[in-house]
Amino acid sequence: MTEPCARIDGVLHPTEGAGAAAAGGAAETSVVTSLATLLTRHLLRDGELVILILKPSIWFIPLSSIRFIAIVLVGMLALKIFGDRVPHPVVYFEAGVFLIAGRLMIAILQWTGRLYVLTDMRIARISGVFNVNIFDCPLRKVARTRIVSPQREKVLAVGTIEIIPSDESLPVASWRTIARPHRVHELITATVNRAKQGGSCE
Repeated sequence: MTEPCARIDGVLHPTEGAGAAAAGGAAETSVVTSLATLLTRHLLRDGELVILILKPSIWFIPLSSIRFIAIVLVGMLALKIFGDRVPHPVVYFEAGVFLIAGRLMIAILQWTGRLYVLTDMRIARISGVFNVNIFDCPLRKVARTRIVSPQREKVLAVGTIEIIPSDESLPVASWRTIARPHRVHELITATVNRAKQGGSCE
């Protein structure tokens, strides 16, 4: 059974009482309830303590789409410059707008379906729009973690944390585009070290 959580700077933390969770508002409560249901059914074991639950920063949406959008914009710019040589350039321009809107919609769905979870026993990433993909690595099998933020994330004060398992059969995973990456990374590192030492996260 998971403990109630409250949202702090985009991060969901276990609270010390039901009153603190209620202070987060009805929206946060409904989010936490749905997350707790998902985790209980598919991920958590009895007695497992949730340390951290968070979603990517909202910057995940434009950052994950920026390369595709840039290519489409270059094509639209070329049409504007050489439009007199292309039949019906307006049609292609409208198609470009449609492609950009479609890519942003996909990014929104990806953001909605992405969730990062840290417990006293494992670190996980849930992702996927139509097919849910779960990366689940026991903390004792985490070889190391590191911040690998590209420059565009650093400019926006977000970051990506890479998770490298010691078990080569497990893939390397990442928590992409999260707010306060250094703070989150410190918490992950401390929790992993505590688990390897056989301590409790309570």
